[in-house]
Amino acid sequence: MRTPPPPLLFAMLVLAAARPWCEPNTDAAGGCPGRAAVDSATCVDLQLQTCSDASYNQTTFPTLLEHRSRAAVESSSEYILLSVLHHLLEGQCNPDLRLLGCAVLVPRCEGGRARRPCRHVCEALRDACQPAFDAIDMAWPYFLDCGRYFVGQEEGCYNPLEKLRGGLDVVEEALPSGHPPTFLRFTHHSYAQMVRVLKQTAARCPHIAKTYSIGRSFDGRELLVIEFSSLPGQHELMEPEVKLIGNIHGNEVAGREMLIYLAQYLCSEYLLGSARIQRLLNTTRIHLLPSMNPDGYEVAAAEGAGYNGWTSGRQNAQNLDLNRNFPDLTSEYYRLASARSMRSGRIAIPQHYWWGKVAPETKAIMKWMRTIPFVLSASLHGGDLVVSYPFDFSKHPQEEKMFSPTPDEKMFKLLAKAYADVHPMMMDKSENRCGGNFLKKGSVINGADWYSFTGGMSDFNYLHSNCFEITVELGCVKFPAEEALYTIWQHNKEPLLNFVEMVHRGIKGVVMDKFGKPVKNARILVKGIRHDITTAPDGDYWRLLPPGSHIVIAQAPGYAKVIKKVTIPARMKSAGRVDFILQPLRIGPKTFLLGPRRSWPGGAGPHREPEEPSQEALGARRQPAAGGSKPWWWSYFTSLGQHQPRWLLKY
Repeated sequence: MRTPPPPLLFAMLVLAAARPWCEPNTDAAGGCPGRAAVDSATCVDLQLQTCSDASYNQTTFPTLLEHRSRAAVESSSEYILLSVLHHLLEGQCNPDLRLLGCAVLVPRCEGGRARRPCRHVCEALRDACQPAFDAIDMAWPYFLDCGRYFVGQEEGCYNPLEKLRGGLDVVEEALPSGHPPTFLRFTHHSYAQMVRVLKQTAARCPHIAKTYSIGRSFDGRELLVIEFSSLPGQHELMEPEVKLIGNIHGNEVAGREMLIYLAQYLCSEYLLGSARIQRLLNTTRIHLLPSMNPDGYEVAAAEGAGYNGWTSGRQNAQNLDLNRNFPDLTSEYYRLASARSMRSGRIAIPQHYWWGKVAPETKAIMKWMRTIPFVLSASLHGGDLVVSYPFDFSKHPQEEKMFSPTPDEKMFKLLAKAYADVHPMMMDKSENRCGGNFLKKGSVINGADWYSFTGGMSDFNYLHSNCFEITVELGCVKFPAEEALYTIWQHNKEPLLNFVEMVHRGIKGVVMDKFGKPVKNARILVKGIRHDITTAPDGDYWRLLPPGSHIVIAQAPGYAKVIKKVTIPARMKSAGRVDFILQPLRIGPKTFLLGPRRSWPGGAGPHREPEEPSQEALGARRQPAAGGSKPWWWSYFTSLGQHQPRWLLKY
């Protein structure tokens, strides 16, 4: 259910309705007419709250939309739209769209001339953000018409989004005197400092490291990843992909710092010739996301270490707990598991999930998982000292604590122990220490056996992809003092490396047809483990397996299945290679090829699941109801009377 506009915004709308407006008389879209570029202008200070973070501080009147004063701009429906757009789009394309709109509403003025924003910036943003408007049945705003209000680079345009990069460019900071380039600063990092360190690290090791963004937080901060690989930026055949995620809860900051330190450590050790690190990075692609919740971190950091409460900054800027915001596929798994013949694989996201509030950070992680065939993952938390693994949701929903294993219980336990068994404090025998209540379990526990919850990221990884994810609680203090960071790093450096190396346990290979063509989305089954994984687009796969003998089956619609027996030793540094060549089924003229019969929620199969709301569902939502009722977001503008932005309506 959508909430009405907040009281402050409502008062702003009422005030706006009483102010003068430009007349949308000649504009076919119903907006205010544009005007030609001005040769000269009188520059005045930009004093609009919604545009206060623009990359310039002076504007001119009248504007491109013929607003002749600050009051006229503030009372316009265009300005009201910009002030609420991030709420309507649930953080998507924020603050980019707002800054782009500001460039039109209050144009940049410098040296007595008004400057227009660049057309290519508008076009790129329109292509990226149009689906977000379609999802809420809103037309693209007329004043963001790229052909009308924006100009080309040859006309001296400027990029209104340039400030988003401000302070984040690589700037070499002087190291303390006498320290080598491998020196690590064991300190807390602000958002800008974190981005700068990651980019500096990638610049130091460009042949093995690269930074990229997987999206933006609700408040518009980049979710920046640094990856390490022998060929950064590319998936290499049969090279496993690992991700480590920190700071999903904004006030749990140790994981954020550990991944910043790990990035610098990997770069330095590779350059110094460490055989272990070179072997790891030459055979593994590692992705580090130090902060999944940078907005929450800012709230926690404002209070600071030692003063931060148990929950201050935990949620994102929408007040959502990101580790409760993923689709609940575990309940669907339990329902399907009641059928004895059922094997779990990629369970589809149910359509109804998208009608709830889904954080942009959550969407970014899900899109990331669809883009890269991750095999192994860890989410770093704080508040205790233990490693937990799926399932996090109890198989009996009413039970708050109940052992609820996955079909891969043995493998998950090995992964968890790979971290805990080399962590000196997790292995400390004192029951009075942090995490001492988990001592009898070896500092490892099934998530639901600890406490049960739905919507967690680890369960989602296992049931929606090939990825096995564990949760690591790094300590009882969520926001540790700066002087504790070095010790925490010393305790976690080896566990992090040991865990990543576990991605090479089990088997890997390529599934192809008799002509050598890769078969994507082929299923890899292991007898006795009722959970299947699928091949990547290149036909390669990775199957984490515990020691012992296993019967492995490869199958795909239209092909005869192939069965092989493999033996996994107790110790292994490299996954065993097991390739499969599938032969086509011999069929008669009236025989139809059918894939394995399986039940999937929403009627979608494992490789055609509705990752986003289907167009049919969106269409049903967008169609005006009987009587011509307006979309849900129209309530934000009803108080504007005759000046309501009808140009946002599609029908």
